[in-house]
Amino acid sequence: MKREEALALLLEYNSNDSLIRHAYAVEAVMRHFARSFGEDEEYWGNIGLLHDLDYEKYPDQHCSMTKVILEERRFDEKMIRAILSHGYGLCTDIKPELPLEKVLYTIDELTGLIMATVYMRPDKSIRELEMKSVLKKFKTPKFAAGVNREVILSGCTMLDRSVEEIIQECINGMRERADILGIT
Repeated sequence: MKREEALALLLEYNSNDSLIRHAYAVEAVMRHFARSFGEDEEYWGNIGLLHDLDYEKYPDQHCSMTKVILEERRFDEKMIRAILSHGYGLCTDIKPELPLEKVLYTIDELTGLIMATVYMRPDKSIRELEMKSVLKKFKTPKFAAGVNREVILSGCTMLDRSVEEIIQECINGMRERADILGIT
């Protein structure tokens, strides 16, 4: 699947700017991690784009409707499994096992925390954002209270990496696509 096809599918089911921007952020970070793992950047990126495919139209059926939509379109079972694994313990029982799945599970919530941190900056830019600023917000439960920090920490454990390292890599990935995220 080409990015244009994944994007068209995303836009078929989503019109909310915040959800689309979130999909772009997750895509950017997934592409960044794919390069570091020596994996297919477009494949990982498309999974990032489509991970919340059903959320706008079917929030109470999150992940289960994505499965239906993707199966109807004859998507690869590995891709479907990877997408569903990001909801592990929240709305699915599919435990992330592959590096791709572990990364998606870990960075989904974290990209939201990073975006919230950027929006609090006077310049609304990620260019000069430091990991320690995000870490401080991470340690402040009232900031972006909807971000599930336990998922992020669990994912870091799965990846055998520190939260500091994962935060920095997420920032790096998001910087690469700052223009499309509107945080230049």
